[in-house]
Order: sequence, then structure tokens, then C-alpha cells
Amino acid sequence: MLNSAVHKKISIIIPTFNEAANIENAIASTQLSTNVELIVVDGGSQDDTVNIAKLLGVKVILSAPGRAVQMNAGAMAATGDILLFLHADTCLPAGFDKMVRNALQQPKTVAGAFSLRIDAPNLALRWVEKGVNWRSRFWQMPYGDQAIFLTTEVFQKIGKFPELPIMEDFELIRRLKRTGKIAIIPVPVITSARRWLKKGVLQTTLLNQIVIIAYFLGVSPERIRCWYRQGKLEKF
Repeated sequence: MLNSAVHKKISIIIPTFNEAANIENAIASTQLSTNVELIVVDGGSQDDTVNIAKLLGVKVILSAPGRAVQMNAGAMAATGDILLFLHADTCLPAGFDKMVRNALQQPKTVAGAFSLRIDAPNLALRWVEKGVNWRSRFWQMPYGDQAIFLTTEVFQKIGKFPELPIMEDFELIRRLKRTGKIAIIPVPVITSARRWLKKGVLQTTLLNQIVIIAYFLGVSPERIRCWYRQGKLEKF
């Protein structure tokens, strides 16, 4: 039956902002799947992101900028039983749809995500992957670039993504952990290495940890984002 657990409709929501170089690959990774809806939520791209998505036959909606705002807008427009939030520079593995449906059938599981692989032949990035995957499995703390998924019912019940300028995925997972188990699928998504290569692997990793510590210490997400954009965190 179409409405049985193994055939529930999945809505994939991709927030975009100037992602013309990546969006086609992200969309292509979703194609070999069953009963899946794809929604691109654009936050004001100045490049060809929207045109590319439309040419590929994908539903596009326009939104105010901000990843959390865009993902919530996509969730409101979605018609699926399951929501999967995919970053535009990340590709899903073959068979992801079956993996997602199966994961959400496990006892006490309220959400899930995939393991992570970074798309660059850099030895230091292999260690980053190990750290991310260890954190995800043992602390049940995946981040947004791991394609977080959950049922629409649970998403609405926990109050959607907090509309923060940064750390929205971190806060969503913290809320979800209070209600049940976060399943981590061992098969990885493949994400772009661009943010690690831009500032360097070590510096990017340290910056990420400083952001998390600042958030735990009560620094507002608005101030953290301001520091990040102004490069002040790089001086720590």
C-alpha cells in the first residue's frame, strides 16, 4: 500500500543561494528514487540557480534569505510524510529513499541523518570525516550537511527549525534528542570540500568548535554570525 511505512512519500528540501555550480549534481543524486518530491527554496540567488532547477523540472519557491527560514518555507510547501533537508553542495547515495524509510521504522527513532564523506583527496579531511562520523554515531549529533530527515509530524511537533542565523541544525538536533533516537545511516552523503579548502582544514575545524563553544556559553547566534563574517573568530 502506498501509505504503508515503506512507501511513505519523501519531500527533499534544498535551500539555495548562488548554488549554480552545485545544484545540478544535488538534484541528480535524488533522481533514482521512488515516491519522492523535490523542492528548491531559493533565498535570492543572483546566478543561474533558479533557472537550472526549473530546467530540470524541479519545483522552485522563493523565500527570504536564511537557511532556517528557507527550510521552513520548503517544509510548509511539502506534501510528503517525511522531510529530508539537503544542502545544495551535497549529494545523496543511491538507494537513499529506502534507507530513510527503513531508518524511521526503527523503535524510538524520531529522526536520522547520513554518515559524511568530503569530496576531496586530502588526508586531513579523512580525519575530519572520522571525527564527524564518530560524533554522529556516539553522541547522536549530526549536522545539516549530513542530510537530516524526520517525519513531517515530528517536525511540526518540535516547532520546525528555529529561525536562527547560524546553528539552526545544531539546535534542531538538540530538541530531537530529547524526544527519541537519532539514527545514523552508515552509507555517506558526499559533500563539497569548499569550506575546508577555503580557510584550511585545521582552521575551519577550530572555527567550528569555537562557534559551538560560544553558543553553549550563551553568545547570541546573531553575534556569532557577525564575528564569523568579520573574521574575528579567526584571531582566537
